[in-house]
Amino acid sequence: MTMMEGMNFAAIDIGTNAARLLIKNIDHNPLGETKFRKVLFIRYPLRLGMDVFSKGKIGKERAEMMMRMIKGFKQMMRMYDVVDYRACATSAMRDAKNGKALIKKIEKKTGIRIDLIEGKEEAGILYGNHIEKLPNKEGTFMYVDVGGGSTEITLIHQGRLVGSMSYNIGTIRLLNRAVKDGIVDGLKADMAGMYANYGPINIIGSGGNINKLFRLAEEKSKKELKLPITSLRSLHNDLQPLSVEERMDRFGLKPDRADVIVPAAEIFLIIADCIHSDYVYVPTIGLADGIIGELYAKAMQDEKERLSRSRFYLNAEAQGLLNAETVESDE
Repeated sequence: MTMMEGMNFAAIDIGTNAARLLIKNIDHNPLGETKFRKVLFIRYPLRLGMDVFSKGKIGKERAEMMMRMIKGFKQMMRMYDVVDYRACATSAMRDAKNGKALIKKIEKKTGIRIDLIEGKEEAGILYGNHIEKLPNKEGTFMYVDVGGGSTEITLIHQGRLVGSMSYNIGTIRLLNRAVKDGIVDGLKADMAGMYANYGPINIIGSGGNINKLFRLAEEKSKKELKLPITSLRSLHNDLQPLSVEERMDRFGLKPDRADVIVPAAEIFLIIADCIHSDYVYVPTIGLADGIIGELYAKAMQDEKERLSRSRFYLNAEAQGLLNAETVESDE
């Protein structure tokens, strides 16, 4: 058992479409392997992008919703005795004219610090969370996280990070027709270049939409968590002509999922076509999981340094006693 055993860590992920609170408990199996057990997961449909991509800023009503949400998340972290947390905001907060001011106001009112992270850091957190969970470290994979405001892409070759990219194309941006000219063409050109260099590349998918698409798809490998591109395309073709209400009725989708699931599928299909993917591997792990992984790694490093210092002082004390005994015997 380590000092970390039984401790709870939390992550707050404030995305463009929704915000999430994830709390995990540290556990170890009989083999001594570290296990993260999910204690609590809350998803709140904040939908910051609806304001940001139409008005350029977060409106008063949604800002108040966010304040109440953070206060609620803080209470939940207290209830579960969370020892450390990190709150991160991504694309919509980056683009909002009043994003930084709102973050400062929330910290002043609640004491919760929110880090405004860039797309490359977001992609790096996601990559770090998944590299050990690759189905096969041989070959080339593309980690694709489709959010409401941006799509984060990380290329992995033979188990090593090649590079990370962030594109301002996301589900809420597409719904609001807020994707700037040239972004999609630039994405396609970059993906075509990667295919030219590496050949066919399969996708590791992240985000609530690909998780839902995987659950809805009829043809898939549940055991290997693989969603064939042919199955994804077929499901997209079934969803695309339906209204939001029809998607809710026919597929049992919530309102804030029913409108964004089609543009999410379209982004995955654009990328898959460019890099000639056969499937999307869907491990159902996201940014919040990566944040907790980093918090735990930092806590372990701090603990190692503390133990190292303790051993140093004990050794110094023991050496001092030994020297004292030597002096006494000489006398």
